[in-house]
Amino acid sequence: MTTQTIPEMPATWEGSYPEWVTYITLINLGKIVDEDFTYQSPLMGGRLDKGGVVIDFLFTDPPDLAINVQGEYYHYGLGATFMQNDIIIRAQMASEGITLIFIDESDILEDVDYYVRQALNYRDHSQLAGGR
Repeated sequence: MTTQTIPEMPATWEGSYPEWVTYITLINLGKIVDEDFTYQSPLMGGRLDKGGVVIDFLFTDPPDLAINVQGEYYHYGLGATFMQNDIIIRAQMASEGITLIFIDESDILEDVDYYVRQALNYRDHSQLAGGR
């Protein structure tokens, strides 16, 4: 169980609560925003271009890692389309030399510290990777 204190999510935050908790955890682990990682990085055209993606957390330290937070309703509850998109995004990132780790929102809400540390060590426990 997470023992860190998470500050209240500001009204100006452009993301989900699980993304906020992950963001704060990365900072608490010593990662520096815009130096070690960026939040909501548009790649290959972002949301505007077909085939583009937005990566929740793209790292420069380590330079070959990215993390996406998986809202379970959209990524698993709505059927195979979202899961197929996630598999394609993972393959796109791999072709760029980047390992994309998914963290499910239920895991974040259960123990964000553990799952973020695991992701930073390239360990994916998401449903997409065969977890839970």
